[in-house]
Amino acid sequence: MESMSEGAKEPGEPPATGRRVAFFGGSFDPPHKGHLAIAHAARTALGLDSILFAPVGAQPLKPNGLTASFEDRLAMTRLAIACEPEFAVSLADAPKPSGAPNYTLETLEALRGELLPFGALFCLMGADAFFGLRHWHRAAEIPFVANLIVASRPAQRPGSRIAALRGVLPEGLSMSAQPKLDRPRTGVEVRHYVLQNQAGFSAPFYLLPGLHVDISASQVREQIRKLDRAALGGRTAEDDLLPEPVSNYIRSHGLYR
Repeated sequence: MESMSEGAKEPGEPPATGRRVAFFGGSFDPPHKGHLAIAHAARTALGLDSILFAPVGAQPLKPNGLTASFEDRLAMTRLAIACEPEFAVSLADAPKPSGAPNYTLETLEALRGELLPFGALFCLMGADAFFGLRHWHRAAEIPFVANLIVASRPAQRPGSRIAALRGVLPEGLSMSAQPKLDRPRTGVEVRHYVLQNQAGFSAPFYLLPGLHVDISASQVREQIRKLDRAALGGRTAEDDLLPEPVSNYIRSHGLYR
């Protein structure tokens, strides 16, 4: 895997700076406004210095591949964050020459080794990704390499949130609740939990429970295929779900049709 110091970001991209860096991996097929909303909320709530958007090369849980090529997904991701100085595109999860799958644990281990002294590495993901975490390669080790930040919708009833989280933890992990983090100036609610493994090691876990980002990449692709202009008053679905440069790229390259 290509490391940050060996070109994990494209030539001309600003390097990850500061001591608090979040890795935001995913298919980004395509990158949409939901991704940006999650990244903004996490940076604001937890005082992150930079967020690395890293399109994945070979997704182990999607053996049939992704819809758009890695080159297209990388280009769209660059366009999506072009006006965000605290966000950077990373090639840390780029396709491997061998064609082997990209495993998040291995990517995070490489990134952690290149942080500034005493730097903190976080792994940012949406609720859907977290609910599938137990199926990831060596999933129980991931929180101890990078602190997890998960964006989630509000719980429907008291007590249901932590029960749902505990129910999907990778085998060997347990979770305990901590007092709510009070950050009134940020306007973003953060819940703080602690994960513990069977060896007794613990790691913080951060939940952003107030996000209601009802956008998925599969939804965007389906809407693009339908091209339902009438329902949106003459606007295409991607106009409301995608950053404009990404929408223009999709149209000009005929993606997802």
